[in-house]
Amino acid sequence: GTRSPHHLAAAPHLVSTPRSPSPSSPILPGPTILTSRSTPPTPPRSSFHGVVTAAALMDPKSPDDRPEAAAPQPLEWRFAQVFGERGAGEDVQEVDIISAIEFDKSGDHLATGDRGGRVVLFERTDARGNASRTELERQDYSVPRHPEFRYKTEFQSHEPEFDYLKSLEIEEKINKIKWGQTANNALFILSTNDKTIKYWKVQDKKVKRISVMNLDTSQSADNGTTSSSSTSSSRGLPNGGSSEKSYNCANNDLPFPPGGYASLRLPVVTGQELNPVARCRRVYAHAHDYHINSISNNSDGETFISADDLRINLWNLEINSQSFNIVDVKPANMEDLTEVITCAEFHPTHCNTLAYSSSKGAIRLIDLRQSALCDNHSKLFEEHEAPGSKSFFTEIIASVSDIKFARDGRHILSRDYMTLKLWDLNMDSGPVATFQVHEHLRPKVNFFIRMIAK
Repeated sequence: GTRSPHHLAAAPHLVSTPRSPSPSSPILPGPTILTSRSTPPTPPRSSFHGVVTAAALMDPKSPDDRPEAAAPQPLEWRFAQVFGERGAGEDVQEVDIISAIEFDKSGDHLATGDRGGRVVLFERTDARGNASRTELERQDYSVPRHPEFRYKTEFQSHEPEFDYLKSLEIEEKINKIKWGQTANNALFILSTNDKTIKYWKVQDKKVKRISVMNLDTSQSADNGTTSSSSTSSSRGLPNGGSSEKSYNCANNDLPFPPGGYASLRLPVVTGQELNPVARCRRVYAHAHDYHINSISNNSDGETFISADDLRINLWNLEINSQSFNIVDVKPANMEDLTEVITCAEFHPTHCNTLAYSSSKGAIRLIDLRQSALCDNHSKLFEEHEAPGSKSFFTEIIASVSDIKFARDGRHILSRDYMTLKLWDLNMDSGPVATFQVHEHLRPKVNFFIRMIAK
């Protein structure tokens, strides 16, 4: 389950989209990485279709009046849930399957987590706003570029554990990743598996390169001993290391000439390199009886929430010894349980507002100012179906798997098995837009519904 940076760098372009594989593609759990390759990079027609259409409608110029531009190269899209190239017949390792993916607010960094407990970071490399003034003056309108990301670093976030009190094995799979607020050129990341949340700080550290070393491993051609000219400068290596191995020396120690050296020189720092280093700052554990399905950072930069099937807890980033339970849907009798929490998300700008979804397809908006325990919601968003059309199967496909606030905080995008729904916070009567997903499965779904009805 180990991967090298060169292996990860084989994925040039990365886009995060909901899963919508072709009919021949297997439907696997977890997010999907869509990789595209084209030379030169061009905007993907499929993913940016709505944006391109809107720009064309607002542009007063006709196509004939626009400056001539090179025809965009078509992009080649491939469905994949692992990084790197795979040969024909090569099996995909279970630990390499991606289980979480998240962009930061700026869109310049991308974090992915896999089933092996690793977090891999990518940074954007394509020039944005770096064009010269002459090039910008030649263009009447900006030409969108396909974003390019390169491998930055990776670290092992979680290890497999075992709960001896409950005789439960806790796997290392990353369930969710969330970006925190940046400070002092450092990146902050929250990652979680089924039980434990970790707070990571990723920052570039300087590594010095040393040269003008006193000892050298070059051998004299006459007697096989070290040449006395070894006091000359040698290649600069990180922290004074040497890329060559000594010969005829026990324990890899450099030999000294008889009588030693006539003079010694002080090593000189010839340069410095920046290497990203990840350090775990906090570990938040032992607060959930059920598997954690989501985490979300608050806009105040001080707190975050974690949610499992029945509870939502509020944490302070600087305190890992306690948390506050703000939502509890566990009934007194577990036989009366009808729905569970599937996802929870903080509002992007209002630190007192959050939303959580349920397995019945409902989204509840709560206000932390109302009470310490938010048993009652302030708004409920759900799509009402015709009486008699509900069944056990329809409730399964109506379960919301994820929700996301828009950047302005006005809308919520929800994802269930068959659709994407866009909700307006000021209109709880129904979604303002519905996007069909997995339409190739619709006939099979209708067939099973008819079978259950019979």
